[in-house]
Amino acid sequence: MGKAQKEKTMSRKAKFRLLALIPIYFIAAGLVVQPIGEIGPGLIRLIMEPDFLITDYFVIGGIGAAFINAGVLSLISIWIIYKLKMDMTGHTITSVCLMFGFSLFGKNFLNIWAILMGVFFYAKYHKTPVARYIYVGFYGTSLSPILTQVMQIWHLPLPLRFLLSLAVGCVIGFVLPSLATHVHYAHKGYSLYNVGFAAGIIATVVVSVLKSFGITTESRLIWSSGNDLMFLIMLSVLFGGMMAGAVFYKGKELFSSYRKILKSYGLSGTDYLKEEGGAATIFNMGVNGLFATCFVLAVGGDLNGPTIGSIFTIVGFSATGKNLRNILPIMLGVCLGGIMKTWNIYDPSAILALLLSTTLAPIAGEFGWIAGILAGFLHSSVALNVGIVYGGMNLYNNGFAGGIVAIFLVPVIQSIRDRRARAKGGISL
Repeated sequence: MGKAQKEKTMSRKAKFRLLALIPIYFIAAGLVVQPIGEIGPGLIRLIMEPDFLITDYFVIGGIGAAFINAGVLSLISIWIIYKLKMDMTGHTITSVCLMFGFSLFGKNFLNIWAILMGVFFYAKYHKTPVARYIYVGFYGTSLSPILTQVMQIWHLPLPLRFLLSLAVGCVIGFVLPSLATHVHYAHKGYSLYNVGFAAGIIATVVVSVLKSFGITTESRLIWSSGNDLMFLIMLSVLFGGMMAGAVFYKGKELFSSYRKILKSYGLSGTDYLKEEGGAATIFNMGVNGLFATCFVLAVGGDLNGPTIGSIFTIVGFSATGKNLRNILPIMLGVCLGGIMKTWNIYDPSAILALLLSTTLAPIAGEFGWIAGILAGFLHSSVALNVGIVYGGMNLYNNGFAGGIVAIFLVPVIQSIRDRRARAKGGISL
């Protein structure tokens, strides 16, 4: 009771203000690290340039412009959720962190709104509150590079390109909620990036249609390096501050709640904020964020837009399923792949797979370390090859790959673990 009473002393408005401190922190940093006169042109370049995988916004617009783009979009997301009179949940934190992270390498002021509009139309068509689908809408902006690509069809007049991009975005947003619900039954919550899996299916269909009209994309790799120390300090201050603040607020009681987080499987639908309170959730976010940052540097990776964005994916899902116990085996499995396979773990696509493979954390959480390492090992192969079907147009490429791995691996693990599954009807022949 003591924990619950203490958590209730923070008002709804205060919780949203606390979450807003993360994007505000990076907006302030952006204004410091890049001359203000360069930020405006940088933001314009972010809008004008193609942004399919892998496009580092630190290169395209500059570090400051990228942070401001990500920070402002995150603040807008927080404002929308607040104005819809929704309560703060773990999924609020996750969606905002994902909006921030992927706005460092793909989402911008222009290309997310048509998809959100499509989700709004879906809610109105079914006469349900928009709040029911708003998180799906935020996650669904992973397909925003498709809209930017449509705007790059130069042989069409600009008004037609704009209308076509708007129409494509609305269609994507309209079909996404029902598809996301449906595909969840396939992996049964063992892949946390459920909308990423649904988005991969949509991207495959849309890109295939575009290709049939002769609209294709070339492979792209825009990747920055050389700023590791600055970003390490920046991220360490943030994540260390989150951990220290949680300990200061909750005291020794925090660690009993954190131990419960570490023991959880982390299946999709988990909400640490509701289950263990804000302090333990924030502490878990800080621990996982600092761990992921150090892990990237330890394997020789770069800290830049895509990797920081992927770190914030781990941080966001640390409110809804990820903890140190269930992400470490997955990441070790990807590292094992880097040793045995034909690529290096510090290669751009591989380092993103290392971080985003943690979508499969529930497998390690429920079935143990060996299963987790195997899941990460398989994921590294699938993630590095499956994106070819949609040309990098789904920013949550690892969500699509993770869904495939979960659908393949979980029934096999369950059948091995429980030889009576066949008699119970737990597996299909």
